[in-house]
Amino acid sequence: MGALAASQVPSGLLRAALSLASPGEIIRRASRLEDELKDLLLRVHGGRGRAAAAGEQGGAGVERNKERFLCAYERLKSELLDDRAFNFDFTEETRQWVAKMLDYNVPRGKLNRGLSVIDSYMLLREGTKVDDEDFYLACVLGWCVEWLQASALVLDDITDNAYTRRDNLCWYKLPTVGLSAINDGVLLKCHVQAIIKRYFKEKFYFLDLMELWNEIGLQTAMGQMLDLITTHTGAKDLARYRIQGYHRIVKYKTSYYSFYLPVACALLLNGAKLSDYIELKNVLIEMGVYFQIQDDYLDCFGDTKVIGKVGTDIEDCKCSWLIVQAMELANENEMKILYENYGKSDPQCVAAVKNVYKELDLQDIFLEYESRVYKHLVSTIDAEPDHAIREILKIFLKKIYRRNK
Repeated sequence: MGALAASQVPSGLLRAALSLASPGEIIRRASRLEDELKDLLLRVHGGRGRAAAAGEQGGAGVERNKERFLCAYERLKSELLDDRAFNFDFTEETRQWVAKMLDYNVPRGKLNRGLSVIDSYMLLREGTKVDDEDFYLACVLGWCVEWLQASALVLDDITDNAYTRRDNLCWYKLPTVGLSAINDGVLLKCHVQAIIKRYFKEKFYFLDLMELWNEIGLQTAMGQMLDLITTHTGAKDLARYRIQGYHRIVKYKTSYYSFYLPVACALLLNGAKLSDYIELKNVLIEMGVYFQIQDDYLDCFGDTKVIGKVGTDIEDCKCSWLIVQAMELANENEMKILYENYGKSDPQCVAAVKNVYKELDLQDIFLEYESRVYKHLVSTIDAEPDHAIREILKIFLKKIYRRNK
């Protein structure tokens, strides 16, 4: 690679390099420098046009896959409501209730988990033809992940006394719903088992698929239990909030079903044995922990209009990454403020906690953590010998790195 002439370097690069501030600002500006440098190198070596063309082609394919995925939802919903194979004898009133409940809770998110099944499966099948039936089965498993996510969110919002979700009132907050949402959350999870049985009971990997879903369901429920128990004990003594316990909670509550499950479904659909992919599982679990730390950060510092919900971790006395870090760094006075205000819904108490977070530079500490874990994950992914697995992990990391919602 030849040296770049000074005249080729954008003035923004030079200005940023000469005006460094806090550690967090350094990281932000260094990231912008990196992006600008990559763009410059593409132009210098004539690769910009090829990269743009490839991106446009890939983008079109992604949009087409998403359209097919959304069409699959309508088919699955109709089958749940009308198909006698499910042995449901709905009245018109119950049919309308379930239809409304499904539309309100299942397809309204970013759909990243469900689409990850398709992305992973298509990469595993690279070089071979994927017919409509195989693609649809990937869509079915993708929607099962979204159904599970919807179940978890409906129930989680109740236990957290949350107010908004995905730019709307939480399902249980609707006047006509209330705590009947508990049964709806259970019903959503039951739908998953019914869908899997309908589409996969004749497949040779059916038992492996059922074992996977039962295992993930148990792990997720255990993670939720750990979260609730830890919150209860933390409300009595914040000193119990430690990083080891935090990692245990998020590993089981988030990582398994959000990151490992979509890829595991794709592997089984492709005829693979999950026991051959333990290292892949470990990397995905690590990504899930990173994802949850981002979530905790956004709960406090994210833009409500962008993330689509009002964060309540402080009010709910949650064992979040921020409070764990604060308990490690706070001085005596800051610790006193945290004990007096954390876990209270009074806006002034919430503001006092956030002020301590800012005094401790937790925003900069998060940015430093994000930069560090990103470099580690990139290094791990680059060392993966299997091309398809490497690309799957790259897609996951691209979706979550520096996300703002």
